[in-house]
Amino acid sequence: MSKKEQIIKEIRKIYDPELPVNIYELGLIYDIQVENEKSAKIKMTLTTPNCPVAESLPKEVKEGAMQVEGIEEVDLELVWDPPWTKDMMSESAKLELNL
Repeated sequence: MSKKEQIIKEIRKIYDPELPVNIYELGLIYDIQVENEKSAKIKMTLTTPNCPVAESLPKEVKEGAMQVEGIEEVDLELVWDPPWTKDMMSESAKLELNL
C-alpha cells in the first residue's frame, strides 16, 4: 500500500460532525501528494467557510496523516476554490445520505 493510500485510509476514519459520512467520501479532500516518502501535502476544503469544525477538522486530517509510518511532515492547505458542492461526494456517500 502506498503512503498516499495509507493517508487516505487514515482520513477515512474522520467524519463530518453533521453528516454520517467520512470526509474523504464527502469529497472534502481535493489533493494528496507524498514527496520523498516522508512529507505529505494535502489540500482540503470544508462544506462551508463558517463550518463549526473549521478549526478542528484540518487539525484532525493533519494528525491522521501523521499516523502513517514514515510521514514526518504534513503541509495542509485549506482552500475554498473550487467551493465544495454535493456533486463532489462519492456515490456511496450520496447513497448514505439518500441524495
